[in-house]
Amino acid sequence: MNVHWPTVAIVGVGLIGGSLGRALLARKLARRVIGVGRSQASLDAARRTGAITETALDPAAVAEADLVVVATGVKSIPRLLGVVDEVVRPGTLVTDAGSTKTSIVAAWEKRRKSRRGRFVGSHPLAGSHRRGPEAADAELFTGRVAVVTPATATPPDDVAAIGEFWAAVGATVFLMSPREHDRIVAATSHAPHVMAAAIAAATPPASLPFTAGGWRDTTRIAAGDAELWADILLDNAGPVGTALGRIATAAERILAAVEAGDRRRLITLLSRAKDVRDALGS
Repeated sequence: MNVHWPTVAIVGVGLIGGSLGRALLARKLARRVIGVGRSQASLDAARRTGAITETALDPAAVAEADLVVVATGVKSIPRLLGVVDEVVRPGTLVTDAGSTKTSIVAAWEKRRKSRRGRFVGSHPLAGSHRRGPEAADAELFTGRVAVVTPATATPPDDVAAIGEFWAAVGATVFLMSPREHDRIVAATSHAPHVMAAAIAAATPPASLPFTAGGWRDTTRIAAGDAELWADILLDNAGPVGTALGRIATAAERILAAVEAGDRRRLITLLSRAKDVRDALGS
């Protein structure tokens, strides 16, 4: 058995944490996957789906782990990293799966010199509007991007180890600073969620029976957890505001062409958008 990390602890076994556990076990990358959470019912559900081999309500269970992944909402990650660091064996690798990185990495770095664990921030760009361990998928990370976001003082060997971890579950790994990560995902993930939510909120209820593929595809991500997304948007407020400003400018240009009846200008603007989308592929 090619075991990279004999025991992995996952704090927060929802969609991402559960999918990670299933991927580790399916690929025989770990013998034990300890799920740590607040609800025994949720942990039991994760165990039934094959996401974890053991459950724990006490974070002290991470003391047995060779690697710890915190996969909760971004608001709770800095605190949980502190809790984890108090109980892990010295030198244990620790990472997270949060959708924002600047505040999380900065919180760790404030006490780097006194830390027991070796933390490297990361974010798998994979997810769904679905949530919970029942939605976990062992192939969720296959062919997707995982971004590893070291601080300036992070040892290169630690960065490489966390990159290897995400690659082992099928992801393509990119390295960048926490700030660069937050700027990019503001445009590619966070602002699009706002736009999806805005479209859904602006649609009159009486019109809903007449929605088709376009509306449903565009608003799918608006079905995501509102509390989780509020925390993401607030934690990355500056870059999200910049990204939304660019979207507003593009929308205003299209609206101006529509109001002016300028078909040629409208085709140009729509064609530019089409070229960007086509460049991504299917």
